[in-house]
Amino acid sequence: MGANYPSLPACCVALMPSSEALGTEHCQRQDTGPPVRSPQVIEAEQRSSKRWELTPEGQEIVQEGSHEARVFDSIPAEGLPQSELMKLPSGKVGFSKAMSNKWVRLDKNADGGPRIFRAVESVRDSVREKLQLVQQGEAESLEEKDRNELKKRKLLMEVVIKTYWIRKGSAFSTTVTKQETDLTPEMIASGSWRDLKFKAYNFAALGIMPESGHLHPLLKVRTQFRQIFLEMGFTEMPTNNFIESSFWNFDALFQPQQHPARDQHDTFFLQDPAEATDFPMDYLKRVKKIHSQGGYGSQGYKYDWKLAEARKNILRTHTTAVSARMLYRLAQQKFAPAKYFSIDRVFRNETLDATHLAEFHQIEGVVADYGLTLGDLMGTLREFFTKLGISQLRFKPAYNPYTEPSMEVFSYHQGLQKWVEVGNSGVFRPEMLLPMGLPEGVSVIAWGLSLERPTMIKYGINNIRELVGHKVNLQMVYDGPLCRLDA
Repeated sequence: MGANYPSLPACCVALMPSSEALGTEHCQRQDTGPPVRSPQVIEAEQRSSKRWELTPEGQEIVQEGSHEARVFDSIPAEGLPQSELMKLPSGKVGFSKAMSNKWVRLDKNADGGPRIFRAVESVRDSVREKLQLVQQGEAESLEEKDRNELKKRKLLMEVVIKTYWIRKGSAFSTTVTKQETDLTPEMIASGSWRDLKFKAYNFAALGIMPESGHLHPLLKVRTQFRQIFLEMGFTEMPTNNFIESSFWNFDALFQPQQHPARDQHDTFFLQDPAEATDFPMDYLKRVKKIHSQGGYGSQGYKYDWKLAEARKNILRTHTTAVSARMLYRLAQQKFAPAKYFSIDRVFRNETLDATHLAEFHQIEGVVADYGLTLGDLMGTLREFFTKLGISQLRFKPAYNPYTEPSMEVFSYHQGLQKWVEVGNSGVFRPEMLLPMGLPEGVSVIAWGLSLERPTMIKYGINNIRELVGHKVNLQMVYDGPLCRLDA
């Protein structure tokens, strides 16, 4: 863009060639976008025009004739079997049109099967003549019904051409001057603002999105789990006690005091306060009896149950301790069927690996009613996991001190390419329920699963330490999509 820049008359050009009309390099114009329409620099008026063009099939007909004419020319004086005619490239379409034009006739009783004969001596290929007029730019000479017929046969198409009428604007210039966006104290002090051009304010602009917090994937999935439980009619249990006594965490669940899970290798014990003191004593005595002597048709474990062991405070190893408290509370009133759930943190002295942490979130569901069976448990689990979008499930028999029968639940992890345990389940034993005071005949089915592993499956995370802990990529948290657990 030099001093000998050509004058810019009003002209009609397409949008992309406007750089040539303005005498500028394309690289100087390609980022103009919306400003091209700015009335201050240039004015652009969009205009549209229409014209008729031949389709590839229409161009073929101009060269070789219409389908019906080609069919007519292919029929000899003695006729042609219909089966042979249909094998021709234009056979099917041409035969139909030729019959409509009464150019040919069909003799169904001919020897050797149906036979096609010419019905006239010669024909005029009007379709080809009309298409030739279009090719010569004389489409407007055709009647509208003829154009519509050719368009219907996909021999003709209407093309819309958009052009732009470009003129100089009131602020037209061959140089690009950067407009100021801020009025600074220096400009005011020096008075230079009088000679500067300022960019107009765009009050309709959305502006830059403010920085905000982002939900961790665990919280997103937790919200979906909670919504699913509520949709299934469950009531949320209070889980605001990370510290639990060994009595509610183990003994109330009919888990013997010499069980390996109660060792320091698997459980975190508290030093201060080291022991709990508040227990429902009548219930504690019944628990002691079922452990040491048996009862309710069970022989128990036949060992010396110690209160000192039950009083030890720990970081709860599962939220089933909360379920035990809720079931005991349910037994102290007139029994009514109940469905409870909880989602909260638990702690275990685990060896860290790609799928295990020392602390994680446990999701637990409990249903209490008369006559519940293992079939009810499996059906509830399948409905629950289907709502999570997890359909590949396997159940494996397992052992739990407080459930019988018991099952582990596995789901296939596409990232790890293997089956991963996502939960545990079972039917609570009578030795756990009857000392609480629940009526005979009441069964309680329950299941628990971690929050972390379904989240890993949903978000394609292969290592749990990339989801929780100091190795978490914060960008992953910012960019993580909404959690939609597709049923």
